[in-house]
Amino acid sequence: MRPGGIPSKKKISFPVKAPLRMYMRKFGRDVSLPVRYGDLMRFDNTASLIDEHGEDTLWETAYYSESDRKDLHKALTEIYALLKTDGNIEVLEHLSVARIDWCSFGNTHPFRIRIINRFNDNYDHFYVKKTDASRIYGLELEHILSPERITYMVDQETLIEEHIAGIPGDRFVTHNLKVSKFDQTRISKEFVKFNERCFVRLLGDMRSYNYVVDITPDIEGNQYRIRAIDFDQQSYEGRKNFYLPQFFKENNPIIKMGISLMDPETVTQYQLEERTLIANRAKGSSARLKLLLDVMRKDKISSAQKIEDLKRELSEHHKNDTFAKCKNMGDIVSANIELIIQKVFTQSMGL
Repeated sequence: MRPGGIPSKKKISFPVKAPLRMYMRKFGRDVSLPVRYGDLMRFDNTASLIDEHGEDTLWETAYYSESDRKDLHKALTEIYALLKTDGNIEVLEHLSVARIDWCSFGNTHPFRIRIINRFNDNYDHFYVKKTDASRIYGLELEHILSPERITYMVDQETLIEEHIAGIPGDRFVTHNLKVSKFDQTRISKEFVKFNERCFVRLLGDMRSYNYVVDITPDIEGNQYRIRAIDFDQQSYEGRKNFYLPQFFKENNPIIKMGISLMDPETVTQYQLEERTLIANRAKGSSARLKLLLDVMRKDKISSAQKIEDLKRELSEHHKNDTFAKCKNMGDIVSANIELIIQKVFTQSMGL
């Protein structure tokens, strides 16, 4: 029997169909881009990108012919302007492409574009990827139900995503847990809330390298926010535990720390707080969320067997037969969100 946190096999990509494209067009996500993913694949060669510690980053810097390089750099700065300034071309005068990196590791083989400001040498990144319906649903649900807003654009087979800043989770777990007990408690609290956010909207595979931690200095200690950066596993797998970050061994150091600092009653309190926030966000964007879930219900983003497995496991978890009526992953996500909102209501009423 496979462990609860291990996917059965490599995640497959799903095409973006007309209803989802119409949804994206309605909310300004579907745009015309000056360059597409396939254009970036025309590199002449690559070289491994090594970090400051001399370790392989699993990214490769791509090199292009001089003619391709000029055209690509111009188009990529225009895309950055679309992401950041709604296409204001005045910013292009002081922006340039510092590097184009390609990752052959994983499912999506993304390109990471480093943009540099020539006035102050400050730099930023964005990503060019192949479209996958699962990932787009994941991005939209993150935009609607999480504390953060997400910026991305789609043109045919090309997906553009903004860079989500923060310390990579695997590095954070290794180097940033030796802090004051006060900060350790805040980290543990945030992980409980992150765990809840992933489970409510069924975002899977949140191992430490699939999220970042944003640290904000506060009056006393720091505030921590965990943000997902990989949305490929949006409601695809059939195992409930796959959608709970607490079950991935990569997250064990935070889990063990939390167990030593918080009692079950405190954990329950933090779960209720986050569910309440999610419920408020869902209600505040009810029309957009309903439209997204309606599109999702008509789409195929998983297999029949995984759908049946997840229905059974969620029914057992919630002790509720609502999931027996679900026909697809869109139904399951909708039912899971609705159940959480109902729980918040009954708990707030003391029922």
